[in-house]
Amino acid sequence: MYVLQLAAAVLLAVPADTSTVLAVPDSASTPRPARSMVMNATDTVARRRSRAIEVSDGYAMRLRIHRYASYTTIPLFAAQSIAGNQMYQSGGSDPAWAKSLHRVGAAGLATLFTVNTVTGVWNLWESRGVSEGRTARLVHSTLMLAADAGFTYAGVKLGPEATRSGVKRREHRRLAIISMSTALTGYATMLVANR
Repeated sequence: MYVLQLAAAVLLAVPADTSTVLAVPDSASTPRPARSMVMNATDTVARRRSRAIEVSDGYAMRLRIHRYASYTTIPLFAAQSIAGNQMYQSGGSDPAWAKSLHRVGAAGLATLFTVNTVTGVWNLWESRGVSEGRTARLVHSTLMLAADAGFTYAGVKLGPEATRSGVKRREHRRLAIISMSTALTGYATMLVANR
């Protein structure tokens, strides 16, 4: 009697429709599990080819100019930091060498950022259809344009005021350091992306 009760319990526990659990072989060959059948069906899906994007010969020249100009970023930042720090610590009686170096460095950075902004934005626009590396290019461009804005404000607005006011001197220094950090982050973004 116990065996009949056990058999009835097993029959009631098994679902009536087992077609979703078992794979039905397609021929008299050895049966395959349902999972491999699904995988085989998706393996035959054709992939679309990437579309070729053509850029001008000027793209390569602008990229070369952009890269070579970028190599001078770190030495100019170092010179500006040394001269600017000396001027900040002097509190108003700035040494002549620091004033001269800071002015030359500021002019160099203005030239560098102008060249790199023109070549970078031009190449960004021309390569707008290229999906490979797009995120890195957009992050780099955004960071560098933000650094452009920071340097411009620090130099044009806060620079002249920094010679007359300690508060403006601190603001000038703080904004210059933030702009340098932003630019170096943008610089590092492209170094990492191009590896």
